[in-house]
Amino acid sequence: MRTLFDKSAKGRTAVVPAMPEKQAGDMLPQNLLRAKPAHLPELSELDVIRHFTENSHKNFSVDGNFYPLGSCTMKYNAKVLEHIAALPGFTQIHPLIAQLKNGEQYTQGALQAVYEAEQLLCEINGMKAFTMQPMSGANGEFTGVMLIAAYHKDKGNKKTKIIVPDSAHGTNPASAMMAGYEVVNIPSVDGMVDPDVLEKNLTDDVAALMMTCPNTLGLFERNLPKIVEKLRKIDALLYYDGANLNAIMGKMRVGDVGFDVVHLNLHKTMGTPHGGGGPGSGAVGVSERLVPYLPVGRVEKTAEGTYRLNFDYPKSIGYIAPFLGNFSVYVKALAYISRLGKEGIPRAAEYAVLNANYLRKKMESFLTVPFDRICMHEFVSTPPEGMKALDLAKALLEYGIHAPTIYFPLIVHECLMFEPTETENKDTLDNLVTLMQEFVEKGKQDPSFLQQMPLTTPLRRLDETLAARSMVLKQEEE
Repeated sequence: MRTLFDKSAKGRTAVVPAMPEKQAGDMLPQNLLRAKPAHLPELSELDVIRHFTENSHKNFSVDGNFYPLGSCTMKYNAKVLEHIAALPGFTQIHPLIAQLKNGEQYTQGALQAVYEAEQLLCEINGMKAFTMQPMSGANGEFTGVMLIAAYHKDKGNKKTKIIVPDSAHGTNPASAMMAGYEVVNIPSVDGMVDPDVLEKNLTDDVAALMMTCPNTLGLFERNLPKIVEKLRKIDALLYYDGANLNAIMGKMRVGDVGFDVVHLNLHKTMGTPHGGGGPGSGAVGVSERLVPYLPVGRVEKTAEGTYRLNFDYPKSIGYIAPFLGNFSVYVKALAYISRLGKEGIPRAAEYAVLNANYLRKKMESFLTVPFDRICMHEFVSTPPEGMKALDLAKALLEYGIHAPTIYFPLIVHECLMFEPTETENKDTLDNLVTLMQEFVEKGKQDPSFLQQMPLTTPLRRLDETLAARSMVLKQEEE
């Protein structure tokens, strides 16, 4: 694939800018001026348009392709949400204005949006308060664990361990370790956290248990009441990984069943395209006892009905991200929640669960489903003996469908994890089933059929080891 520098032609320009009234040397100190012109590609406007349009056609995207990507909730995002987030009143304010003296009078609409988003998330999740600062799911996880650490430190608890099930997302142990905790890994029993296994690992130095519910196997954790009871006995907290909220939003409030802190992936669940590196928003909600430790500043509604930022929280863990995080992402989340409302939010979860169970039943005749019972928004499966999950995933790419998550969670051999989300229709799901069944049948007859896939994509199979060891990160200059 040729880069813009490859296509550059000396002297070619897209526009002819007018000469400025003042030269750069008249406005900037000499030590800040370039010694020679910047090395930039020289192209016409048409060259640029065709370059980026051509490259866009090589990408997979939710707007153009089906993404049954397990544990990631790659749903279609309504364009009206992008329009709302792009309104001038939201995009043309500087994030520092609200922190200036009397500056809050110019940002009342934006502060109201933050406040209302937090209140709605509290209602959906059964939490006392939310912070919108974290800028990704992993950042939200780290924030949640730091809040747990602040709680125990304030109480004088000597806690050094966090328990993480073997079905957890990989960021869970990473977040715990970054916060200074020792990670204790416990095995799943029949795909879930077993209270008896948990109890064997519950010592007085355990600070928290990190759980995903439904978990990465697509199963709802049925033992929550017993788990909460055991944690409370040693003043250990229960953390909710909200990556799979799409299965239960509007159906179960995590705070009501005993979770103390939750992070949400607003960029997956509530209206922002997920993938491509951002932007993200890992909003974090807490129960009553963790409220004093939330990041500052916090948006509050005054008795007069106006909004202000409050930084007077002496026990706060401080700033987690610049300003208030990725503002446009939770504006879209606010619009998403407001549009769907009390009836639409649970209906979306119901359709997500329905679609996943439809796929599970359709595929169980040619794939092994290790936990063959009602699942939530996703399910895991295994291909026939001798067939690789990687090969089936590559074959789907050839037919315009993004691969499902493969080889995760690690506790399922040759794992294929499917999550169809609520936005896909029956025809799309049936097409996936037809293709997968065809791949399995052809793969049994001729293993090379799958092993050579994909055939016509812009890139086929890369040597990933060589690519990692011999990365080319910049354009070579002539």
